[in-house]
Amino acid sequence: MNQVAYALGFEHPQSFNKLFKSNTSQSPLQFRNSFN
Repeated sequence: MNQVAYALGFEHPQSFNKLFKSNTSQSPLQFRNSFN
């Protein structure tokens, strides 16, 4: 996930994770695992 955060312009991956979770109610990892 760090690569995604940096590609989107986030300096800190934790900021991306917090924003993602606040908008989707799940962490990026949980979201990714939901497709497996």
